[in-house]
Amino acid sequence: MITVEKTTIKQDSGSLIVKGISYVSITIFALICLFPFALMISSSFMNEQEIVREGYKLLPKEVSFKAYSMLLGNSTQLVDAYQVTIFITVVGTVLGLFMMSMAGFVLNRKDFKYRNFFSFLIYFTTLFSGGLIPTYILMVKHLHLKDSLFAMILPGVVGAWSIFLMRNFMKAIPDSLYESATIDGAGDFRIYWRIFIPLAVPSLATIGLFSALGFWNEWYNGMLYMDSPDKFPLQYFLQRMVNQTNLGALINSGAVINTADLPTQSIKMATAVLATGPIILLYPFVQRYFVTGLTIGAVKG
Repeated sequence: MITVEKTTIKQDSGSLIVKGISYVSITIFALICLFPFALMISSSFMNEQEIVREGYKLLPKEVSFKAYSMLLGNSTQLVDAYQVTIFITVVGTVLGLFMMSMAGFVLNRKDFKYRNFFSFLIYFTTLFSGGLIPTYILMVKHLHLKDSLFAMILPGVVGAWSIFLMRNFMKAIPDSLYESATIDGAGDFRIYWRIFIPLAVPSLATIGLFSALGFWNEWYNGMLYMDSPDKFPLQYFLQRMVNQTNLGALINSGAVINTADLPTQSIKMATAVLATGPIILLYPFVQRYFVTGLTIGAVKG
């Protein structure tokens, strides 16, 4: 009895040591991951002269709001940029999930004769693309999407990788559900909407997060196709604001400025805070589905 108790005590102490080491390691790793964000936020409140002298740091000697005042000085344009980005993110993500989930559902059906052919066509797009000039001609001349918000939505609606992830996820759903629903008289769309979509929530959340991040960070298509300032997405608007702090450009334009008051460095951090802050708040709501959606699509059960 004494030997068994000693063995149990040793095992308990050993497990406590392992747990302690694990907690410490995870805590250190979490702090390392959080450090860039903390540095970004603190540096956005730093004085420009202090950044030039000492570089970016966590605890600034003097708190300055010049970077934010310059960005928020165009509050109307900033609000417009947020509205545009929120619109293209919501519409693009919802439309993309609808189309990619339908594509994954169809490509998973064994009774679809040409599923392998269309799977190859989708995969082919990951290897080759039409290029910038043909794409621009298609969007502007044929689709007439110049200065239209859909010019920023349509290119990112469908992704080949996301379609294959959705198809592999739906392979894990038993065919007996489809057969039972068919016997009960349900059509293909009703089976897709009432049976497969509720079961595909983890995969939809994962794909939706990637899609939302892509639309939120949209700036390139905005630069190509948008002419009206009130249609600029957030990332492109902030990039233009950073460029406006370029000293040489301001001098060439004839502006009279005080170089010490120009937050050329801190405004970069302030733009990062304004750009990443809202989308970071989205992650906790889909985090519990994120790992499941990535892993379950690779395993057929």
